[in-house]
Amino acid sequence: QVQLVESGGGLVQPGGSLRLSCAASGFAFSWYNMGWYRQAPGNQRELVARVASGGTTTYADSVKGRFTISRDSAKKTVSLQMNSLKPEDTAVYYCNAKYTPWNKDYWGQGTQVTVSS
Repeated sequence: QVQLVESGGGLVQPGGSLRLSCAASGFAFSWYNMGWYRQAPGNQRELVARVASGGTTTYADSVKGRFTISRDSAKKTVSLQMNSLKPEDTAVYYCNAKYTPWNKDYWGQGTQVTVSS
């Protein structure tokens, strides 16, 4: 059974930091590209950051220099360190696992991040 379980969301003041974690199970983690997406009310889900199976990282322009994605294949986890948070970062953040050759695409249940004073 595939599971992606996010943790670490919450309420933080502008300028603060949060660290999101995603624990994966039920699939060959090291083969998959892992990503974090977010969706704010009224908006489409958008890519925040992605780390490929080989370690290459990709970031949305809006988070470059503030967010860092990392993966630990031994622990089967992917993390998102978020610094200098802004109110516009407020959204539900979702963990994603994707393996294109087999058309596999898995999602976590999401974790709320709210940036507000």
